Amino acid sequence: METLRYVAFSTDPEGGNPAGVVLDASGADDAAMLATAAEVGYSETAFVVDSGDGPLDVRYFSPLAEVPFCGHATIATAVAHAERHGTGRLSLRTPAGPVSVSTDRAADGSLVATLVSVAPRSVPLEEGDLAELLAILGWAADDLDPALPPRVAFAGAWHPVIAAASRERLADLDYDMAALAALMARRDWTTIDLVWRESPTVFHARNPFPPGGVVEDPATGAAAAAFGGYLREFGLVPTPATLTVHQGADLGRPSTITVTVPAEPDTGIGVTGTAVRI
Repeated sequence: METLRYVAFSTDPEGGNPAGVVLDASGADDAAMLATAAEVGYSETAFVVDSGDGPLDVRYFSPLAEVPFCGHATIATAVAHAERHGTGRLSLRTPAGPVSVSTDRAADGSLVATLVSVAPRSVPLEEGDLAELLAILGWAADDLDPALPPRVAFAGAWHPVIAAASRERLADLDYDMAALAALMARRDWTTIDLVWRESPTVFHARNPFPPGGVVEDPATGAAAAAFGGYLREFGLVPTPATLTVHQGADLGRPSTITVTVPAEPDTGIGVTGTAVRI
């Protein structure tokens, strides 16, 4: 397999979130994909198989395990495909369900990809889980923004949404990685989506990602899609809406994610970003 390396949600290879991309993983079994993802060492690597029936089959592996969906690796895959086959629209079959992704050239010549997630939904975050999660993070109840209530949101993978009351609280991230990994394994959570609202349509996010073997993800497209669905479900933004999510700045890898939230309920959330080859 030829393994490509891209940064998603940035035009600077020193920013964004790195992803591995294998555009032809034909014949590779689970063990080979997991070993490749571990060798690459990024939070996720995407593996593509063209079954010849239209949609492309895509699977995502962290260095430790398979994940059902990964936004930044999908953006990277679409850009890698466009560089070789031209821009346009792709239909993907992912473990989470069907995802469409389109690519185009921006005015500056960079390639931009937009994915449309599976239908989002959310469930309550149980009080005991919230208390355990806050204790692991070292956050108090007073650190939360009451306007954005805790919830577990989904748009291909599950992410608890925890809103900080201040940028300072979001910036101060220090947690017990083993304890959080254990909690997330019990609940099948992929990342924790910690957010702070700068303005009605601008947010900052950090995403602890112990299941992937990394302390923090620099840009999390799947969580951004789930967050867009959460905001629509609870009427926290007027729809249709275009949101900006800034992530990775605290890691020195600034990323910009554009989230498009349609007004119609139960429709997929758009996630847009650039990607460049490393």
